[in-house]
Amino acid sequence: MTELESSRLFDLDNASAFVAAASLRLTHIAADRVEGTIDLGPEHHQPWGLVHGGVYTTAVESAASLGASAAASRHGLAAVGVNNNTHFLRSMTAGQVEVVATPIQQGRTQQLWEVRISDGDGRLVVIGQVRLQNVTPR
Repeated sequence: MTELESSRLFDLDNASAFVAAASLRLTHIAADRVEGTIDLGPEHHQPWGLVHGGVYTTAVESAASLGASAAASRHGLAAVGVNNNTHFLRSMTAGQVEVVATPIQQGRTQQLWEVRISDGDGRLVVIGQVRLQNVTPR
């Protein structure tokens, strides 16, 4: 799968309402790196006025899954998440964050990806790891 083919797979206009609500905009999808941004605002808040952790968890899972699937597609496979550990390090109310996902390990049957989400000043807001299983697509 080429980067262009991968990027066509993740288009907010064609995403589910759940994924679209997280507002992740991907700028690069490849087997070794996924990059994107989220413009955070009140639509992402939990009742106490901070960005809901589910927004970040969705971004972590989505970025890792797309990168892992780009890698797995070389072997006719797809990747599905089997474990997601997302650590919330800094709260935010608004602003743009950068999402960067990179593989830690890419094996025949499983992959492990790390996803870092940083604020506009480069401070780490969230770090996550996703373990994924390489599977035959349906």
